[in-house]
Amino acid sequence: MIAYIDGKLAYKDPTYVIIDVNGVGYQIKIPLSTYSSLPTGERCRLQTYLHIKEDAHTLYGFTTTAEKETFLLLISISGVGPNTGLMILSSLTVEEIQQAIVREDVRTIQQVKGIGAKTAQRVILELKDKIKKDALTDTTSIPAAAHNTNRAEALSALVTLGFAKTVAEKTLDAIIKREGSNLSVEELIKFALKSS
Repeated sequence: MIAYIDGKLAYKDPTYVIIDVNGVGYQIKIPLSTYSSLPTGERCRLQTYLHIKEDAHTLYGFTTTAEKETFLLLISISGVGPNTGLMILSSLTVEEIQQAIVREDVRTIQQVKGIGAKTAQRVILELKDKIKKDALTDTTSIPAAAHNTNRAEALSALVTLGFAKTVAEKTLDAIIKREGSNLSVEELIKFALKSS
């Protein structure tokens, strides 16, 4: 319903912010990662999710689309409400959450305050396939953000061309190790096609 809010940051707290939009102050609950990236008193834009209950309408805000999408995935799980979703995003980065789910690392998710073993297992079980499908980049293998984007685009292209995803990932990682991390998407694809 409310996709984002753009205005002046009037108040900032580790758990919520108030954004002034033309004289109307919107109180928005946020994770710690959003808190640390917002400059006080300046104009900002938050991706938002409006949670409606019988007794409350609550806005949740995020600086990145990845945070918002991860939050929406988390709250789609039975037993994980918006506040628990925020707690997970405050304790772990989006990448850490994705890696824990893909690697079926129950312990990492269980370290979050208020998450028990059963909930952690449910998070992994229900989101494993969605995360694997969405996460075209393996953030552990390559630290450079621009390079990750090139790798993701090359991987997507190779899968479209008929490569098995796991084979394409290994091939791209080998090319990057051998040729360096400054290759364009086209160069990555060409090297991959030559090596197969």
